[in-house]
Amino acid sequence: MDQQYKSFFETLGLPEVHVHHPLNHFDFTRSGRVILVVGPMGSGKTGFAAQIWRDSQVALAKDASVVGMTGTGDGADLRRVFFVRSRLDTRRFTQYPADALAYRGGYERLGENIAGIDSSFELEQLVHDHPEVGTWIIDEASFYDERIAYVIRHLAASRGLVFVIPTLILNFRNIIFNTTASLLLEVTNDVFPLTAYCEHSTCLADSNFTYRYYLVDGEECPALFFDPLIIVGGDTRHDDGKEPNYATRCRTHHLLPGKDYTYLVLKPLGEEAARGDLGVLQEELRCLSREPHRSRLAISLRDEFPGTGEQDHLGRNALNVPCLAERALVYLFAEQNLLSEAQLQSLVRELHLDRDFLLGRLVDNRRPVVFKES
Repeated sequence: MDQQYKSFFETLGLPEVHVHHPLNHFDFTRSGRVILVVGPMGSGKTGFAAQIWRDSQVALAKDASVVGMTGTGDGADLRRVFFVRSRLDTRRFTQYPADALAYRGGYERLGENIAGIDSSFELEQLVHDHPEVGTWIIDEASFYDERIAYVIRHLAASRGLVFVIPTLILNFRNIIFNTTASLLLEVTNDVFPLTAYCEHSTCLADSNFTYRYYLVDGEECPALFFDPLIIVGGDTRHDDGKEPNYATRCRTHHLLPGKDYTYLVLKPLGEEAARGDLGVLQEELRCLSREPHRSRLAISLRDEFPGTGEQDHLGRNALNVPCLAERALVYLFAEQNLLSEAQLQSLVRELHLDRDFLLGRLVDNRRPVVFKES
């Protein structure tokens, strides 16, 4: 608690109260920082970034003399803010203008101070092209190559620039999102953790986890552990079963079925395929595609969720999600690197899998493949 605020309330003659630290405006006088803004989907990370933009507009209206406090010494001004988004994210907020910094509570128009990039090299070029900008907001930086963490650290140290990074650190599996997320934790100076109410209808607990689920015939079906790591989008409701929905959930109400199956069955089958034996994997994928209730996944889910309560019912619902075989292939090929492209092509052809679905997910996970005609 800040003593000056406690003293202020005491002078008013009010009874003793618990005075929390004030919610400050962004400090544009501190250079050379890397700031992580972390929390589950829906916790307000991009809204936090929008508030920095609004603060910058107030700070830019100050007298020119304040440049001595906000300048970096080489022409950049920390009050000048630029928002960077991933080009992978173009499916989000399509109802807003192209220059909008959009978040769940609204949007801000940034004009020329917003751009999309695909890699750390494009970030370097963007910073080079805008030498006057002192504060860079890199949305969902975990989506980029690992090199971006060191680019950010170098620019913060060498030029005194400030980087604000609203990003997921934990993925829907409740583990570090990827190597990039881990490296960002290493180079950061400050972390602002955000939480939200658990979005389960009966819960008011604090939530720290991102829950991914699908709606199939109106029923909630949790994403399986081997669901593709990156699926772009998620800010609108989807009812078709192929596109995910997201919610913030507490530990009690966060379901993640299929973890045992992934490590005890699916990944070992992928390892056998990597050694040249594709047969058993192909049979399991055939079951997942055509007769999921006869698959080894179905057996595993019945063992994992044997009861009659809500959680067990929802856990078994995961078997109803469409394109289970395609999701398993994305996991083995794009994430685990256990299948060759030739094996992927063969399995897709032999099992008549959904090529459009596969291509979309492989593009999301930066492993695009051109599927050959049968």
